[in-house]
Amino acid sequence: MSWRVGLGHDTHRLALGGPIRIGGIEIPHDRHSVGHSDADALLHAIIDALLGAAGLGDIGQYFPPEDPANQGRSSAEMLQSVVEKVRSAGWQIVNIDCIVHLERPKLAPYWPQIRSRLAQLLQIPPEQIGLKAKTGEAIGPIGREELWMAQAVVLLSNPHTP
Repeated sequence: MSWRVGLGHDTHRLALGGPIRIGGIEIPHDRHSVGHSDADALLHAIIDALLGAAGLGDIGQYFPPEDPANQGRSSAEMLQSVVEKVRSAGWQIVNIDCIVHLERPKLAPYWPQIRSRLAQLLQIPPEQIGLKAKTGEAIGPIGREELWMAQAVVLLSNPHTP
């Protein structure tokens, strides 16, 4: 059996007017993510972690921002497409661990919903998904609510390789 680890990261600016979309869930907030797609940095980080672990490139190769088809595109749809590519290449998702860096809102009340949505999109049990949140402690671009970012690490296995 082969094992691979992938690391993903994404950052999006914040602008006035909500809600914000995190992990495929709309969360009430006075700010929203700015981007070409729906700007869900958590799903984008997971996409890059999966693609990296499977040796399949990165998010920009599959969903380039200059392509008009990606304007406002659902990050959940993008993730589902990537999960299919990873599975078609013979890889299985073992687990995923994520960190969201965001000053506010507090995310703990939304973790069950986000975990459930991620489990659905990744086709794995919720207990195989780790979620954490960190603030900017009121300093830097995260603390000033100029941006938010997400990081993800994924472990893949391939039972058909030595």
